[in-house]
Amino acid sequence: MEKKKLVVFTGAGVSADSGISTFRDADGLWENYRIEDVCTPEALARNRNLVIEFYNARRRDLLGRQPNEGHYAIAELEKHFDVDVITQNIDDLHERAGSSRITHLHGELRKLRSSRNETLTFPIEGWEQKPGDMAPDGTPARPFVVFFGEGVPMFDRAARIAATADLFVIVGTSLAVYPAASLVRYVRPEIPVYVVDPHKPDVSGIRNPVEFIQMNSAKGMPLLAEKLIRKYRS
Repeated sequence: MEKKKLVVFTGAGVSADSGISTFRDADGLWENYRIEDVCTPEALARNRNLVIEFYNARRRDLLGRQPNEGHYAIAELEKHFDVDVITQNIDDLHERAGSSRITHLHGELRKLRSSRNETLTFPIEGWEQKPGDMAPDGTPARPFVVFFGEGVPMFDRAARIAATADLFVIVGTSLAVYPAASLVRYVRPEIPVYVVDPHKPDVSGIRNPVEFIQMNSAKGMPLLAEKLIRKYRS
C-alpha cells in the first residue's frame, strides 16, 4: 500500500523546547534587539557588523542545542508516511533529528549566501562569520536568512507540497507570520489538519476539519505521532 502524504509545518515552538529563544515570547530575542537593527536589508546595509554579530551569537547558541522529542517524533513518522517538513525555523534541528525532506521558508542559520544572488548559498564551518567573508560570486557574504521586508523564495515550493497533503500537521507556530501562515489555505478542504500548540492559535480561517493537541511540541508531537501511526499506518 502506498504511504499517505504527511506534511508537517513547524514553527519556533518546536525549537523552543530545545532551549532556543523565540522572537515573539515575552522573554524572546526581540526583547533585546530591535527588528529594524538586526533583521532587515536596511540594517545589513547600515550596520553590517551588528547583523553579523547577532547571527553569529544565534549560530553559536545553536551548536550547543540538541533536537528534542518533538523533532524525533516528526522524523520517526517517515517510517510510516511519506513525510515533508516545512519549517519557519532557521536552525538545523530537524536535520539532526533525522528528517530527510525539509523546506526552510526563512533560510538556514548554518549557511551563508551571496549578497546579490539569493539562490547562491554555501555552508559555514563553526559559528563565526567574519565581516570580510565573501561569497563564491565575489560579493560580500551575508547570513542565509530571509529578512523582514524580503520575499520568501521557497514559499511557492512549500505551497505545492501543502497541496499534496493527505494529512497536515501544524506544530509550534502562532500562525501569525505571513506568508508562511497562509500555507494551510493550500491544503485541500477535505484533508484533516492537526494542530499541536499550547496556545491554540487562531484557526478561524481554516476550512478543514481541525483537531487540537494543546501541548508543547516535545510532549504533544510524540502523542500525535503515535495516534497517526495507529490510525493511518500503511
